Amino acid sequence: MAGIRVVELGQLIAGPFCGQLLGDMGAEVIKLEQPGAGDPMRQWGQGSTPTWWRVIGRNKYSVAADLRSDAGQALARELIAQADILVENFRPGTLERWNLGPDRLRAENPGLIIVRVSGYGQTGPYATRAGFGGIAEAMGGWRKIVGFPDRAAARMGISIGDTLAATYGCLGAVAALHHRDRTGEGQIVDAALYESVLQVMEGLIPEWAVAGHKRERTGSKLPRIAPSNVYRCKDGEYLIGANQNSVFARLCTAMGRRELADDPRYATHTARGENQDELDAIVEAWTSQHSIAEVEAAVLEHSVPAGRMFDAEDMLADPHFAAREAIIMVDDPVLGPTPMQGAFPKLSATPGSVRRPAPREVGQDTAEILDRWLGRQDDPAAHAPAAPRHASGELPVQD
Repeated sequence: MAGIRVVELGQLIAGPFCGQLLGDMGAEVIKLEQPGAGDPMRQWGQGSTPTWWRVIGRNKYSVAADLRSDAGQALARELIAQADILVENFRPGTLERWNLGPDRLRAENPGLIIVRVSGYGQTGPYATRAGFGGIAEAMGGWRKIVGFPDRAAARMGISIGDTLAATYGCLGAVAALHHRDRTGEGQIVDAALYESVLQVMEGLIPEWAVAGHKRERTGSKLPRIAPSNVYRCKDGEYLIGANQNSVFARLCTAMGRRELADDPRYATHTARGENQDELDAIVEAWTSQHSIAEVEAAVLEHSVPAGRMFDAEDMLADPHFAAREAIIMVDDPVLGPTPMQGAFPKLSATPGSVRRPAPREVGQDTAEILDRWLGRQDDPAAHAPAAPRHASGELPVQD
């Protein structure tokens, strides 16, 4: 995407992650930040020095602009007039209140593609509600089925609603660019967080509508798909997926229980599903007698899909991550040499890359971008004091 210019508005995760994806694929991404504190992501993360911004802010230039001021809005319009893509994740109606509505922007730049990420989308009765990723995960069906049936619904552990919406927004932008290449026409990409979650819910809707089956929380197992679960070993947990007939037979051989493959209770996919709990107990009776390394050696020898439960420490030490450059080292101005996930997906001819670290300071690139994009020097009027915040610390109109 080299040569594609992106202006990123908004803050936190959904909009900025979309900008990160576009930047990783080669686009030049200009992030407009509120003077002063900038994006709250600068303060997110564990450790004495917040780290999350160093990932989500990479491949971006920071320009300071107070979008609540006339001067800041004028600067934004000038930059957007030079852009191919605008990414924003404000509550619907916010851009319009700031004189940055799509009609006005596209009148000045007909080929502009506007990615609008919001909790509930730009239309419908819930459109103007405040929406965070977790709320979208609940509405989209995700939260209700995550966890164990005898406990409260669980969180996945990452902001999956935000990143899914960002990814779909990026996908929509790429499709819109293809349309523009053929017609010259820009368009709006409407990426709702809850619908992004809904897209990955597999057969949840037709299972209920057609078969009357309502998915519920099932813990670590995949209902009626067996054996496919996390099993305890002497020194930890190990994931095995051996639900296909031929694969199950190989697992039985690995366990020294080849006769199970011919047992009518386990010989077919349907039978294994009906006797799932009993079969899981048999597999765990075997794994619990061995270390993870011993179980892994046995299943790998017999080509059974299985794997360790990785954490960050494991990933950094693993040779496969290293061979594929799934984790790269970025020379960060704040943290020094910093490992982080590499650009993805991997393209054979035009691979993505991390070409510059996240901006250290809010607005550090303002003069450069105004000179390069607009042919003029920085405009001090665009940097009015930051707008007052609510007691919660959140800007009053942001999602």
